[in-house]
Amino acid sequence: MKNVTDYQGKQVLVLGLAKSGFETAKLLLKLGATVIVNDGGSLEASEDAQALRTLGVRVFDQGHPLELLEGTELIVKNPGIPYRIEILQEALKRNIPIITEVELAYRIHEGRTIAVTGTNGKTTVTSLIGDMFKHSDLKGHLSGNIGYVASKVAQETDEKDYMLTELSSFQLMGIQTYRPHIAVITNIYSAHLDYHGTQDEYVRAKMNIFRNQTAEDFLIFNSAQKELLSDYEVNGQIIYFSTTEETDGSYIKDEKVYFRNEFIIDVKDIVLPGKHNQENVLASVAACKLAGIANEAIIKTLTTFKGISHRLEFVTEQQGVRYYNDSKATNTLAASFALDAFKEPIHWICGGLDRGNGFEDLDQHVQSVKRMYIVGETTEKLKAFAEQHDIDYTICHDVKDAVNQTAEYTEDGDVVLLSPACASWDQYKTFEVRGDEFIRQVGVICQMND
Repeated sequence: MKNVTDYQGKQVLVLGLAKSGFETAKLLLKLGATVIVNDGGSLEASEDAQALRTLGVRVFDQGHPLELLEGTELIVKNPGIPYRIEILQEALKRNIPIITEVELAYRIHEGRTIAVTGTNGKTTVTSLIGDMFKHSDLKGHLSGNIGYVASKVAQETDEKDYMLTELSSFQLMGIQTYRPHIAVITNIYSAHLDYHGTQDEYVRAKMNIFRNQTAEDFLIFNSAQKELLSDYEVNGQIIYFSTTEETDGSYIKDEKVYFRNEFIIDVKDIVLPGKHNQENVLASVAACKLAGIANEAIIKTLTTFKGISHRLEFVTEQQGVRYYNDSKATNTLAASFALDAFKEPIHWICGGLDRGNGFEDLDQHVQSVKRMYIVGETTEKLKAFAEQHDIDYTICHDVKDAVNQTAEYTEDGDVVLLSPACASWDQYKTFEVRGDEFIRQVGVICQMND
C-alpha cells in the first residue's frame, strides 16, 4: 500500500454504505481524512454504521441532505447510486469531485492492475485470470465487482502484486486517474439503460477503462467488435482476440488456441462449455500471457476450471439427465450463449422480471429446446414465444416448481437448463438466491430417484 497523503485533513463524503462504503470509510480514516457517511436507507440496525460511529465517523441516513456538501472536498459514491440524484447534481455544480471506490483503491495500490469489463463474461474472465495466477509464480488479488472490495484488497498488496479487478460501467463512470496496465473488454451490447439513459453513455462508461492508458499498456478487445473503437483515442497497444480469424493476439485456428502464433491448448481439452466461453478463454489467455504467466499455469486452469457459480454451472447428472444453473443469465444475450452451448435436447427454465423487452433475440437459438418451463412476470410473453416456435411449455409457479415439472418430461441424454433471460427481482432477491433454489431442488429430485 502506497503512503498517500492527499486525503490528510480533507472532508470526504462517502455516499452509500454497503460493503464498499464501509471499507472506503475505514481506509479514508487511515489516510487522515475527516469522513462523513450518508445512506438513503435506514441504518438503524446496521452494525457497520455503529462501528463507524465508534471510530468517529458521522453517519446520516434516510435521505441525502444538501447540507452534507458544506465543507466537503471529495465524494466517494456507491457505484449503484445514479448521478441524477439531487445531492450529486448539486455537487457537480459546486465542482466537488465524485469518484467511485475503485479509483481510491487504485491510488493506494503499489503494483500493476489487470482490469476487466464488458456486458457479458467479465466475471468468468476475471475468475479465469485469477485461477491462472494462482497456478503461477506471480501473485494476483481478485477485487472489484467480483465480490472483493477493491479498497480493502489494495491495502494487502505490494509493488510486485497484481490487482485483478472486475469493473462495472457504474464503477467506471467514477474514475479519474485509474490506469490498468492491462485492460480487457469482453464485449459490449445493450444493457443498464435504466441507469445510463442511452446506449452511447453506457458504451462511453465502458471505454473509460482505457482512458488513461499509455503506450506501455495494453487493451485486449473483441475482434468482432473492433469498429466500436473507431470513435475513441486508444493510447495503449490493442490486442485482439477472435474465435473466427487469426489476430496479433489470441485466436482459435483448427480447433487450437494460439497467442501470437504460439500454440497453447487444444479446444477439446478446455472444460468450460459453450462457444461464448471460448471468447472468455481467449481474453484470459491474452491477459495472462502479457502479464508473463507461463503456459503450464494457463493450461492447468483451462483443463480444470469448470466455471463459477450461477454461470452455466454444472450441478449434477442423474439418470442420464444433466442439470445446469445459469441463473446469472439475466438478459437474452446471456441466455443465447447458454442455449447455444448444448446440442442435446434442452428443458429450458426461463422467465422473471418484465423489463419491457421482448425475446425475439432468441429466435435463432432455440433449435435444441425440447420444452420450456416458464416462470415470473414474463410468463405471457414467453408463452407467446413458445407458441410462435412450436415449443411445448409448462407454466410454473417458481423455479422450485419448474424443477419438479421437468421430472415428468426428461429422458436419458437431456439437459435441464436454468437460464432465465430475465432478472430475478419479481420473485427472488438476487439471481444467486434463484440459482440456489434451483440447485437445492435438483438435489431433492436426485434424492427421490436414488
